[in-house]
Amino acid sequence: MQLLQISLDTAWVEITPILGIKLAIDLLSVLVLVRGVYLNKHHRTDLFLTFFSFNIIVFFISYLLNRVEMSTGAAFGLFAIFSILRYRTEGISARDMTYLFLCIAIGLITAVSRGNITEHFIISAFIILLTILLESGFVLKNRACMRIVFDRTDLIHPEKRNELIEELENRTGFKINHIEFEDIDYLKDSVVVQIYYAHK
Repeated sequence: MQLLQISLDTAWVEITPILGIKLAIDLLSVLVLVRGVYLNKHHRTDLFLTFFSFNIIVFFISYLLNRVEMSTGAAFGLFAIFSILRYRTEGISARDMTYLFLCIAIGLITAVSRGNITEHFIISAFIILLTILLESGFVLKNRACMRIVFDRTDLIHPEKRNELIEELENRTGFKINHIEFEDIDYLKDSVVVQIYYAHK
């Protein structure tokens, strides 16, 4: 029993520095991604708990499963981790789900990667820099959309399209690039319009 205790203590001493370094890289990467990129771009703080909680949970589960030699059990566990991407609520958009996936991916990669510390930094930095590049609009200009119930069906005719866009721009204050009609109700004299506009 004493020999077993010494063995366990030695194993814990060997594990702790590696776990601490991996965890530090993981938390630093997620902090930069969420606090430095997501918040500055989208100004939404209510999902901070979700992003960090999923990241930490995935990190520790992946780290522990990665130490199990049973490949079947580890594979099943990793499958279960990715299955939590089904987590959805009405308040989470596709953009927010993308950031959630990035947080999960960073936690998973950092936990299971057998590379050195430099490789961990490079991978995390690449994910963050790629996100910044895509969010900047350098590769593709950002365009947002909005669904509007419009009260003038007289402007839906093709020859009045420019007049319709001008009216929508005056009401919304956005520079509209494209519009699509979803539903027209002549009884209520209303039309559902999907507008696409430049988003900073």
